[in-house]
Amino acid sequence: MEPNPDRFASRRSTVYAPNGLVATSQPLAAEAGVEILREGGNAFDAAVATAAALNVVEPTSTGLGGDVFALYRTAEGEVGAMRSCGGAPADATIENVEAALESDENSSEYYPESRGYATDADADAGMPFLGPHAVTVPGTARGWEATVEKLGDLSLADALGPAIEYATEGYPVSEIIAGHWTGAEDLFTDDHAREAYLKDGRAPEVGETMALPRLGESMRAIAEQGADVVYEGEIAEQIAEEIQDKGGFMTVEDLAAHEPEFVEPVSTTYNGAEIYELPPNNQGLIALEALNIAEEVGAGDHPLDSPERIHYFAEAMKRAFHDGHRYITDPEYEEIPPLASESWAEKRAEGIGETADSDVTFGVPDSHAEDADTVLLTVADDEGNLVSFINSRFAGFGSGLVAGDTGIALQNRGASFSLDPEHPNSLEPGKRPFHTLIPGLAKFGEDDWAAFGVMGGFMQPQGHVQVVSNVVDYDMPLQAALDQPRWRYRESGELAVEGRLDGEVQSQLARKGHDVRVLPPVMFGGAQITRLEGLESGEPVISGATEPRKDGNATGY
Repeated sequence: MEPNPDRFASRRSTVYAPNGLVATSQPLAAEAGVEILREGGNAFDAAVATAAALNVVEPTSTGLGGDVFALYRTAEGEVGAMRSCGGAPADATIENVEAALESDENSSEYYPESRGYATDADADAGMPFLGPHAVTVPGTARGWEATVEKLGDLSLADALGPAIEYATEGYPVSEIIAGHWTGAEDLFTDDHAREAYLKDGRAPEVGETMALPRLGESMRAIAEQGADVVYEGEIAEQIAEEIQDKGGFMTVEDLAAHEPEFVEPVSTTYNGAEIYELPPNNQGLIALEALNIAEEVGAGDHPLDSPERIHYFAEAMKRAFHDGHRYITDPEYEEIPPLASESWAEKRAEGIGETADSDVTFGVPDSHAEDADTVLLTVADDEGNLVSFINSRFAGFGSGLVAGDTGIALQNRGASFSLDPEHPNSLEPGKRPFHTLIPGLAKFGEDDWAAFGVMGGFMQPQGHVQVVSNVVDYDMPLQAALDQPRWRYRESGELAVEGRLDGEVQSQLARKGHDVRVLPPVMFGGAQITRLEGLESGEPVISGATEPRKDGNATGY
């Protein structure tokens, strides 16, 4: 029987483990992280091992050609964040990109409409969605290396071991991922790209064994030579050559200049819980602003099964999106107002009433990002380390370019830039684009922490808000908090809901003025959560849950 991605019939329980736990969207990747924990690694080593394995077993959503971020609490009690996302090439000015697009007769193939990507965006209004100009400097390899060197107990080579084995020996492809893989059949047009990711020109089927030997060899080179091989060595040369051959501007010098950052998280308090997010250029402020507005209007005070709960959260979300998409950009290029402050939320909450406000617009910075997907994982260990780790190429397999013989598919995160010089996310050399990726961290109590996240474009901050509310306002067990039917506010102004949401609630939301639309489960993100309680009392309890709308699991030992 063919898998049915709309099926939602399985039952899961919250997972408990004494020594360590990994939750992510593919079982083999979760097992890779647990293997590293068993071998003496800590949560950070396991996070990199899991992320690397996901590059192989879920290449439809992540890869070395993309970016990586982390939010964490260490065993010593430090709360921190790691950001490793690259910027635009030094020669990627608006003028140079526009001139290149005008002179390249094949440039139209890099817009979504001509490559099978459904979008309402006007291709003439902004950056190409695919191709060389959509590629920004990938941050993944140096991000992995920085994570294990600063926070881990093992080496990068140790962490990459399971991924290299999966890539070279092969693995059976899981259900949801097999469905997403079919997009590669039309996306990749170059022979070397198709050979790297397809089998005789087709995507692998469910349960079919797939190997990615070229990617495996690149990971082996990183394990042996360090991440510099991606930024200054032979892999860097192939990345730059691939992009330049297609008319882009990236050079080895652009790659070599990239360095990961350890930055201060931003946070707010929601109904007694401290919620941490990544600062700009990521969209974490959107989640924090929405939580603040929701608390101001008492959204979580309404019964779980009431239309009022969804209505007030959705109205808070509208305003947070409008503000975030107006102001969030690379902070080195533009000052950003205090979107996560209580005073800001008080002002923004003033217009929220009992019916939907159609005057508040989404404020889209890049409509390509709305339904982008990625991978997220969370890990906890019995030492007290806890991390939410997120790794992505932006949209599926990315730009459509694979760097030479490396097997590395390059991201299209640069599609989030605008060619309008007045836009807050206008393209500039070295600038980092607006980034959807946001791992999350929560302090539910003095001795009660959780690493969490919800992957999926503009679903991410909405998913954060809903998962936090489910745990904080309704005291749900972790798995129940992820299983709860979701909603999402759309760029179109629609309020999308899962079909499992009670039909009477849907009708009442419509009567409140919401344009309600039912979407399939795969459109509502992919959440993971890992919780660590009782550490300071000497009786730690590690628990976790995984997204039922994905292929993965939560597993520990």
